[in-house]
Amino acid sequence: MEERSLRITGTDKNFFGRISTKLSAMLIPTKVGINSMLISMKRTSVMKAFENYSKDNKDYDSEEQEKKFENSYTLYLEALDKYVMDSIYKKVRNGSATEFEKNALSKYYEVTSLKENEYMEYKYRKQKYLLDLDYESVKTNGKEKLKKRYNDFYVSKMDSIYKAILKNYSIKLANTSSIYDSNKEWIYNKIFYTLEDYIQNILSIKIQNNIDNKQDMKEEYERYENYAIGKLDSRDNIEKNKVVLGISRKLFTHSLPLVVAEQCYEKLLKDARSLVQDTKIATKREKAFITLINLIEDYNVKLLSTKVYWDDPAKRDSFKAFWDKYKVISKLRETKPKEYKKQKEILFLRRDLKSIENTPIDYSQITKYYKRKLVDYGAIREIQNKCKTLNGKFLKIRSNEIECLN
Repeated sequence: MEERSLRITGTDKNFFGRISTKLSAMLIPTKVGINSMLISMKRTSVMKAFENYSKDNKDYDSEEQEKKFENSYTLYLEALDKYVMDSIYKKVRNGSATEFEKNALSKYYEVTSLKENEYMEYKYRKQKYLLDLDYESVKTNGKEKLKKRYNDFYVSKMDSIYKAILKNYSIKLANTSSIYDSNKEWIYNKIFYTLEDYIQNILSIKIQNNIDNKQDMKEEYERYENYAIGKLDSRDNIEKNKVVLGISRKLFTHSLPLVVAEQCYEKLLKDARSLVQDTKIATKREKAFITLINLIEDYNVKLLSTKVYWDDPAKRDSFKAFWDKYKVISKLRETKPKEYKKQKEILFLRRDLKSIENTPIDYSQITKYYKRKLVDYGAIREIQNKCKTLNGKFLKIRSNEIECLN
């Protein structure tokens, strides 16, 4: 699609400038009408080409139909882009734009700002933006038959766009191992944002219209919806991202491969540990701890248990030993739920203690918290910091000094 840039010029205050402004304002409705007709024609054309391309019909040359669809799609996007530049831009400039049109132009500039430094992301974000713009128009003004036809095209094309965006992020993380890289924090945040955007705007349409048989995702989508309303605190955001990442393992297994998902889980684990470590109020810290335990379970059950190739054989053997114990403990879930919860937490705490042993992050406070939990569960013994001398007195050790107790 040919790119054309917008220029913002200052308003000319002289006579001819004022005449030009008024004339533009008079011509805008005509321009909008012409662009709307053009978009409608191109939309009809691309939907027809998409339907022909999607048909499982031996009489059609699939390669030829794909080419026709891509050509129609390009012309359709050009018509939408022209609408933004010729109509919305001029209406905003002349002060006759609605709030929706002002927001639309603001988002347009936000997308085009990516072009210079993040061209691949810009390429797909621009398509997404234009499709979203027309989808809102069809949803508001279109007839039911048009909405149904457009939904099928829109969801299919959005699927490929989101996959391309996530694949682009995955490539940016490809030069690192499965270990979380704090220097690429912005990429992890973009991945979570993109996944949430897809669940909220595309998966919801699929479930509502039963597209691609996504009814089996309904329960997990409803779990996500619990976090989609109201203001979220740090713990809620971690839990929401955990749900989002769990859904992604079913929807984007190729665009967001396991090695990238593993790094995303490591990022959430870091955030959850920091939350437990930094929270001072006991009740809030306990809630944060429950979130961390649930996250550790998701990470091991939903991701590591499906991992086939391990870079480090020692880590593979360690996980295998952990997994065998987890399966034994899981048998207690129905018959002895309290014992199951206790044994599961002991297993998870011991495993997480090992995983943070040699990390550059200071986890000294959460290490103490873990060990206190293990002492309370009777999993480890607490060694008293005092001893009895030959003369019958007790010595209590405090850092570098010794205090005598009678």
